[in-house]
Amino acid sequence: MIAVLGLGLMGSGMARRLLGAGFPVAVYNRTRSKAEALAADGARVADSPRDAASGADVAISMLADDVASRSTWLGDDGALAALKPGAIVIESGTVSPEWIAELSAAAAKQNVDVLDAPVTGSKSHAAAGELNFLVGGSNETLEKARPVLAAMGKNVVHVGSSGSGATLKLINNFVCGVQAASLAEAMVWIERTGIDRDLAIQVLGNGAPGSPLFKTVSARMAKHDYTPNFHLELMRKDLDYSINEAGRHGVELTSAQMALAAFDRAIEEGHGHDDFASVVEPIRKG
Repeated sequence: MIAVLGLGLMGSGMARRLLGAGFPVAVYNRTRSKAEALAADGARVADSPRDAASGADVAISMLADDVASRSTWLGDDGALAALKPGAIVIESGTVSPEWIAELSAAAAKQNVDVLDAPVTGSKSHAAAGELNFLVGGSNETLEKARPVLAAMGKNVVHVGSSGSGATLKLINNFVCGVQAASLAEAMVWIERTGIDRDLAIQVLGNGAPGSPLFKTVSARMAKHDYTPNFHLELMRKDLDYSINEAGRHGVELTSAQMALAAFDRAIEEGHGHDDFASVVEPIRKG
């Protein structure tokens, strides 16, 4: 049995993929209606993280940050205490390596193994089973969990030891966040020059700057379409975690600090729950 804890933009799609693959799944979300939406697909709706994890072979969390993850796993009604020896914890949220170390230490006392397995991809990738998992932990534990991960993703990359998946995900999102902030400035620059915006985006997208992120985010910025695929406030959180984690290794992420200011301004103007492409809007107004 699989427990899925956290049913936001990503977690709900992941749970549906597991149900579609034939796994028995128990689901929990703080907002119960999000869990109940999966009942028609065969999920058992749990009353708490502990209830969801009771009897589970694998428990997966997809939560916003360290605070939410810690509460779900180690809180008064936390999931970890309900897991049987030999069970596997998969933390798929973008969290700090420091929290992964704390969670792993607590799990070891119960003979439970932990994989940090954050993902790259967005809401549509989760729904289609096309996520990429960046996994930290032992190879033995990964092989046991691989069928579960394979049901939700197209690639499973074993990055290395515990915490390495979480670290690489922060590096990934650091680069994405900085690129989105610089793209926002470029977009407004283009708009104010009078150059044909669509032509400029096409030229840049087909040239050296043309990453997948550039192509998807520039399209959202051009259309002013900020339907959430990845919440702006979560990208802001990831930049903050990245700055702290890089600092532990003696690296100052000055570009992340500048991008963080752009995301903070967007949050102040009410875009925290919008897609992170909305970082462009305060610059347009400026």
